Amino acid sequence: FWQGFGMKHRTFFWFVFPSVLAMLLFIAFPIISVVLQSLYVAHEQVIVSVQSCGPFGCTESTKIDTDATAALRAAQPLGRWAGLTTYLDRGHLAVSEVAAEWQAAGSTGAFLGRLINLPFYKAMFFTLSYTFIVTPLTLIFGFAIAVAVNSAARALRGPLIFFTLLPMIVTPLVGSLILFWMIDARGILGAALQWAAGDPDLSVKASTPLTWIMLMVYGVWHAAPFAFIVYYAGLQTVNKETLEAAVIDGASRWERIRYVVLPHLLPLTTFIALIQLMDNFRVFEPIVSFSAQAHATSLSWAIYNDLGGETRQLSSAAATSVLTIIGVAILLSPVLVRTWRDFSRK
Repeated sequence: FWQGFGMKHRTFFWFVFPSVLAMLLFIAFPIISVVLQSLYVAHEQVIVSVQSCGPFGCTESTKIDTDATAALRAAQPLGRWAGLTTYLDRGHLAVSEVAAEWQAAGSTGAFLGRLINLPFYKAMFFTLSYTFIVTPLTLIFGFAIAVAVNSAARALRGPLIFFTLLPMIVTPLVGSLILFWMIDARGILGAALQWAAGDPDLSVKASTPLTWIMLMVYGVWHAAPFAFIVYYAGLQTVNKETLEAAVIDGASRWERIRYVVLPHLLPLTTFIALIQLMDNFRVFEPIVSFSAQAHATSLSWAIYNDLGGETRQLSSAAATSVLTIIGVAILLSPVLVRTWRDFSRK
């Protein structure tokens, strides 16, 4: 078989083999492992009754049979088969609770209001809100900064690029901690908000809407430099002759941007949107740094919460991970389909 495979095919095989192997080891196998783990739950501990007798009589108590529990775990390392039970419980899709809330709610608005009180849907609501607000703002601010820097004098471009990239250089956890301290009542932003509102007791940390706003402000602040640097590189490839022809034809600056620059940068916009959608959908660091769990929880934070503490809920974390992967796939599908259609036309 190998001799009949052909020299060209063998060359192509060895060329793509390292990439395929890396994809299997670091993408396919971990996903399969997570899916399998989500179908099992941890074994219940074996409880046995123990009778203790003393001078004044006998008492009966219970204790954990460690040997029997260890033997059970050794026999079934993945745990006890649960199927889709974890996906349907209250911590995830909450099918029974959703059906009960639908019957109890008098309107769609009331139903949605009750739905976001469930843990998974609460995390999903914030995750989607964060994604669909931060992503377009990142594109807009990144493009605006790129146009501004590209229009600046050459002597100023170097320092401007350096300062613009600072949020991207700072570690996400450190950057969110800095902003968290700034919005504290003793911080510069917190004190300024209290002064502007005329309320000395105003606290961003105690308000859910203000906490959401600050999380999204941080998201735009941290991600805009990436969009800026990609757009700035794309602006260097815009055909200058086309721009000069547009100027001769009397096109304004906005018309040149709209009809020449934006169509040229459309593939880059698609690329940035894909990256930002995936990145924003897994928002995690600012929630931890802001200690905002009481006001905002994301799917990534739910996974972290299940894996933390003394009792690790592996099956729950795995189920949330699978649902997150499905959510990302659904979120990216329109952009990927459009990109595929544009590629097919060419």
